[in-house]
Amino acid sequence: MSLQYVSTRDKTNKVTASQAILQGLSQDGGLFVPTVIPKLEISLDTLAGYSYQRVAFEVMKLFLNDFTDEELMSCIDAAYDDKFDDVSIAPIKNEAGVYYLELFHGATIAFKDMALSILPHLMTTAAKKNDVKEEIVILTATSGDTGKAALAGFADVPGTRIMVFYPKDGVSPIQEKQMVTQKGDNTRVIAIRGNFDEAQTGVKNIFGDKQLKDELKSRGYILSSANSINIGRLVPQICYYVYAYTRLLADNVIKNGDTIDVTVPTGNFGNILACYYAKQMGLPVGKLVCASNENRVLYDFFGSGVYDKNREFVLTTSPSMDILISSNLERLIYHIAGDDDKQTAEFMRLLSEEGKYEITPEMQKRLSDFYGGYANENATAEEISRVYHASGYVIDTHTAVASAVSYKYREGSSAKSPMVIASTASPYKFTRYVLEALSRTEDIGRLNDKSDLELTKKLEAISGVEIPKAVRELFDAPVLHDRVCDVDKMPDEVMEFLS
Repeated sequence: MSLQYVSTRDKTNKVTASQAILQGLSQDGGLFVPTVIPKLEISLDTLAGYSYQRVAFEVMKLFLNDFTDEELMSCIDAAYDDKFDDVSIAPIKNEAGVYYLELFHGATIAFKDMALSILPHLMTTAAKKNDVKEEIVILTATSGDTGKAALAGFADVPGTRIMVFYPKDGVSPIQEKQMVTQKGDNTRVIAIRGNFDEAQTGVKNIFGDKQLKDELKSRGYILSSANSINIGRLVPQICYYVYAYTRLLADNVIKNGDTIDVTVPTGNFGNILACYYAKQMGLPVGKLVCASNENRVLYDFFGSGVYDKNREFVLTTSPSMDILISSNLERLIYHIAGDDDKQTAEFMRLLSEEGKYEITPEMQKRLSDFYGGYANENATAEEISRVYHASGYVIDTHTAVASAVSYKYREGSSAKSPMVIASTASPYKFTRYVLEALSRTEDIGRLNDKSDLELTKKLEAISGVEIPKAVRELFDAPVLHDRVCDVDKMPDEVMEFLS
């Protein structure tokens, strides 16, 4: 099979997997997609006997086909090691008949670790393969979790620098503390006066600034991204859905060929797109339940076929999902348009200039794999309490959005398939929000007179789960990054960092 990567906006622009990882974003502003989605080559029954690392290898080698087996296995072994506090890497918990796929056992207790633990190794290997002499500069916008996971992955990696922009008032206190205390001589963290969409657009604009990129290249730097727009982020995410199915198979919850449904709390659309790719590879997934919070742009899109970002931006207790421009949706648009790059480019032009676009009726029919739902703030809090009372299991706010939407979906349909919910963050990342939700039904004392870090001890007592190392380390960690800038000054900050 000959697999290359093309831009969603100009499919004459073809690159290898390693080149796509290095570039991050295509020069025309499009996202790289595979020319074909490969099929699984090994039976699911066989995969059920494999470790996470071996499953990841069997999946990733099909997409990253210009990496040798030795190169890829070296990257996987370096990524999925004792940085994860569970030997299975991504365990599944059966709580009251629902299967929570815990993706937060890595170094920063969020699902971004699943891909960002391996991306630095993929990127430095790709640089060697393509004889890149320049220093790689990672530019990333974050709504909370990507930033810390990327910083942790790239900190002090030779031949790289990393710069993270985040919305000053748009992340949780613990998310912010994780980022601003990041060590590493090659790291820089900057808060912007704006929201995540503005940060993300600012980074995309820098990538699209040819004069700036030429200036940086003359100084010995090339730009790349650790956001989920990078195919090196997306491919590793496919692996944990395949692994989840094989765990249910190994535990005799299902038989080979049985269908599972999957619910994903969704912001930038990369995590659920990875599950869509897994389904295209042959994984027996039924419905892909796309769960939104009050920023329900995706819910409205799946219901109407109109993507419209022209609405109020809402700050919620699930800040990693506070997004109105879901960048990875562009990849799905390309696929359901029949791999039509010209039509995709036109939709993206309309989104940029008018803030909305409407897909065709034929494209809407190709969205039948998806179900869109959303949970408001009250429903999110109630779900945290409901799950806790049903099983004693404590979930974070993002997982609660997915769980609430999943519960509503199952109540309103005749679906009998096991439901897997992507649990994307530890409740310790959003301690105050979780405890406030539980305080509706539990007598847990005063909350307002304690910091979020102090409240982790209260959550430990309630959940019975030890405070993760990633949080314990924050108690005495000094702030190392305190820069704040306006959105239009982001290019200046890049140049200052690299001067």
